[in-house]
Amino acid sequence: MSAHSSLPSLLETFFRHRMTKQRNASHSTIASYRDALRMLILFGAERTKQKPCELTVADLDRDLVLAFLDDLEQNRKNTVQTRNARLAAIRSFFHHVAAADPASIGVAQRVLAIPAKKSHTEVTHHLARREFDALVDAPDQRTARGRRDRTLLLFLGRTGARVSEALGVNACDVQLDRTRPQVLLRGKGRKERVVPIALDLANALKSLIRERNLEEHDQRALFVGTHGERLTRFGATHIVRRAVATATTNKPELASKSISPHVLRHTLAMTLLQSGVDLLTIQAWLGHSQVATTHRYAAADVEMMRRGLDKAGVAGKQPARFQPKDAVLQLLEAI
Repeated sequence: MSAHSSLPSLLETFFRHRMTKQRNASHSTIASYRDALRMLILFGAERTKQKPCELTVADLDRDLVLAFLDDLEQNRKNTVQTRNARLAAIRSFFHHVAAADPASIGVAQRVLAIPAKKSHTEVTHHLARREFDALVDAPDQRTARGRRDRTLLLFLGRTGARVSEALGVNACDVQLDRTRPQVLLRGKGRKERVVPIALDLANALKSLIRERNLEEHDQRALFVGTHGERLTRFGATHIVRRAVATATTNKPELASKSISPHVLRHTLAMTLLQSGVDLLTIQAWLGHSQVATTHRYAAADVEMMRRGLDKAGVAGKQPARFQPKDAVLQLLEAI
């Protein structure tokens, strides 16, 4: 590429070649990077009083990128995690700029030197069983929309799927004609996993599939909007908020909680953990690439910690003397 590569041409080669062909990025990753760069360019155009098509790589220098990141937090009220995600997309683009346009390598290096911002780790929020049940019971089962909403809420809370995974499920991904129903989820980085389906969810899915006249090998989306199009992330968030608004009639405490589709994922993780399921199984279930990510659920469970205090005798009680259950261990203990 020439030393005078334009910003539009660099953007095109970034998405069409680097992201699509070289990195084989998923559609969701490409969409996320596209949105971040679009926001940066619009911010740059407003700040420099130019049209987006008139911008050059030099216009998107370190100072402008830092101002954009500050704007995300201060004016858009984005979290530090969102800010860092936008920066990751920008840095990926400038890695491409540095390789493809030697004339812009100085600008690229200064942008690439911008560090990610350290964030405070929030406590993982989840719902108690009765709160989750109240949420699932909130949609009106006399309407098609209500039945769809209830099934989606159950799906998120019983499978632990990310909202993007749940909305990406097609009818053919669900196996209900067997003694052990299951569903195929497509996670981050094109990773697929199969998770079991609980009985109440299986019954709800059967009813939804029957109501929509879907076939076993149907490639159509399982969860759709009013006009039959695949439900969006915004639509799923609205469904959760609508259910919360209704459920607060019987559960007023829900009004004080920030409940999103992802909270239902946390809820399943905590339920599994409190039921004695090991972290490696939960890791595989949720599709975490590292068990350290799953470990935060254990760190967030105060009740498990409290039981640990009792067992260890730290709470002031005298711990019971260790009694080995195995006969051989009993023999060794007696020596």
